[in-house]
Amino acid sequence: MVIQSGIQAPSSLRVRILVVEDEPNTRELVCLHLGHEGYTCDAVQDGKEALRCTQQERYDLIVVDVMLPKLDGLSLCRAVRNGTLNTDVPILILTALAEESDKVVGLEAGADDYLTKPFSVREFVARARALLRRPRQIPVAVPSPPPLRTVALSRTGELAKAEPVRILGFEIDPARRSVLLDHRAVEPSDLEFRLLYLLAKHAGIVFSRETLLSEVWRDDTFVTVRSVDTLIRRLRGRIEPDPKRPRFLLTVWGVGYKFSDA
Repeated sequence: MVIQSGIQAPSSLRVRILVVEDEPNTRELVCLHLGHEGYTCDAVQDGKEALRCTQQERYDLIVVDVMLPKLDGLSLCRAVRNGTLNTDVPILILTALAEESDKVVGLEAGADDYLTKPFSVREFVARARALLRRPRQIPVAVPSPPPLRTVALSRTGELAKAEPVRILGFEIDPARRSVLLDHRAVEPSDLEFRLLYLLAKHAGIVFSRETLLSEVWRDDTFVTVRSVDTLIRRLRGRIEPDPKRPRFLLTVWGVGYKFSDA
């Protein structure tokens, strides 16, 4: 259910803000102070309802929590950026997750600003004003390394035409969908194969969780960066002699993962 609040203005002048927060007191507080600024708020409490709103209405700002029911805030950010109606909307993440790595992941997911709870209402309003002053434009995507674009992981036919990879005892053949490690057959799932091929193809290059998410899952907006961690753990269980001390799939703390090049 969408709750509207705020001082009403002519529709041609009205600033509309979508507030996505499952904690009622925080949601009411945010909408109250945005309403005092003359803005109209649509307030929702779960990610799926928010996604539906962004597909039907154009907004001037989205304020979103990360930990949401049904669809988390990071997945919502990615879905909005990949949509059509609100792809250029400013997004302010408002969350209790305060670690630097959480902020990096939030910004990589498409957010423009990040404010941690508990927060100053004056600072929140100031940040909202600043985002609303920004000119609306289509975000320019950060270009990926040219070789990465040729992998085409989401299209089975194109992946089948990709070159085999031989590294550190691995023989990974996309055409046969086969993996050998020291001449021993490994049988990964489809997602595990895509992840392994991508990392091994670019051994030594560090990939953020966001990049892995977009390259391996690509069009599935209902997964989160934690899905990458889960897939890495499963793949390590198949290929690492000691998954707790990985030799091939290495973690780069605060950044992401890479395949060993040594």
